[in-house]
Amino acid sequence: MPNHQSQVSLFTAFKYWLKLGFISFGGPAGQLGMMHQELVEKRRWISEQRFLHALNYTMLLPGPEAQQLATYIGWLLHGKRGALIAGLLFILPSFFILSLLAWLYLAHGDVPVLQGVLYGIKPAVTAIVLFAAWRLAKKTLHTSSLKALALLALIGIAGFNLPFPLIVFSAALVGLLLMKWFPAQLKVPSAHHSATQGSEQTAAVINNDSAVSTSQRFSWRKLVSAILMGVGIWCLAIGLLSVIYGWHSTQTQLAWFFTKAALLTFGGAYAVLPYVYQAAVEQYQWLTALQMIDGLALGESTPGPLIMVVTFVGFVAGWSQQLFGADQLLLAGVMAGAIVTFFTFLPSFLFIIAGAPLVEASRKQAFFTGPLTAITAAVVGVIVNLALFFGYYVLWPQGFSAPFDVIALALGLLAGLALFKYNQSIMRVLALAALAGIAINFSGLIA
Repeated sequence: MPNHQSQVSLFTAFKYWLKLGFISFGGPAGQLGMMHQELVEKRRWISEQRFLHALNYTMLLPGPEAQQLATYIGWLLHGKRGALIAGLLFILPSFFILSLLAWLYLAHGDVPVLQGVLYGIKPAVTAIVLFAAWRLAKKTLHTSSLKALALLALIGIAGFNLPFPLIVFSAALVGLLLMKWFPAQLKVPSAHHSATQGSEQTAAVINNDSAVSTSQRFSWRKLVSAILMGVGIWCLAIGLLSVIYGWHSTQTQLAWFFTKAALLTFGGAYAVLPYVYQAAVEQYQWLTALQMIDGLALGESTPGPLIMVVTFVGFVAGWSQQLFGADQLLLAGVMAGAIVTFFTFLPSFLFIIAGAPLVEASRKQAFFTGPLTAITAAVVGVIVNLALFFGYYVLWPQGFSAPFDVIALALGLLAGLALFKYNQSIMRVLALAALAGIAINFSGLIA
């Protein structure tokens, strides 16, 4: 059995995860595309099938799938240490960047440069999401049934507003039926493709034949221990907040609410943001509706998972509630943002560290692989819907009754051309889009 750590050093992995934390723009679709391009195609740290198997598991979980996938791959490479390094570095740069932007937003009002960056990046993000959906579709939609699943998922979520968990459950059920009655519909029909894929799997550090180390193998004792440790950390953290500040304090209520929100984040950030909006704006009045929308725009335009917008919510809550008095607003904002981020992401680490050994143990069982393959196909349709959602708010920021933004359309088309035709890197496209947005903003072409 190959030793993953001997082939990819922990320091090498650390440098990659740190880099990813600073460049992971584009929401989950863009981040998944980045990891696939770098880890599967370029570095060959993990094979196509192992990558998709891990992705399918994270799609079933509440929480940010891209961050959980990074944590999972980190675990495959270097065990629990690798999982913690990959998962933490995926979110820490975003935490510091969003905290800085929240401070600028609250302390210094409108910043023209920031407005320009946001304006330029939004159309590019839409193009990136479409590009990621296209790449994933090429890798997964190999049969007519899988293509139909992707289309039905798009129609269900876009046309009928079906909840994401229902789409996942339905796709898994279809996968079981296909596995029983039409198993060929879950396989790649092309012999040439299969042969090519096979050579790629062999070249990968973690390929289809690679087994996990002894310490990573599944056992019920390890599963129970991991769950108890995760729950224990949560109880200790919220208990300390309650003892120090009181149960009804802003600090403890932030921890309690965002624990609940983290467990409802099926289908990505947009599935849970209405719940966050209702509580943070209307119930607790931690921030205003306008601040919530601005926070979402910043979350879309910074690296890290989109659910990191909750860091902005926490920062504004701590600032507005003046947790440590009027002279310590920055400290209050950073602390509240840190509380929210910790309790939002704690379940994600628990799900991977506790669940990954079980998922690896079931990797070659058709009962699991059939539904997971179908889920991947459905996710393609969900990602396309996300691109449509972005596109609407980029081109009609004030609704269909307001004027159409021709400049934003041009920026989006140029970004798409750079990605689809000229195969430019996502980071380069975002950087140029940000510069273009700044230039357009200072030229006075936008209000």
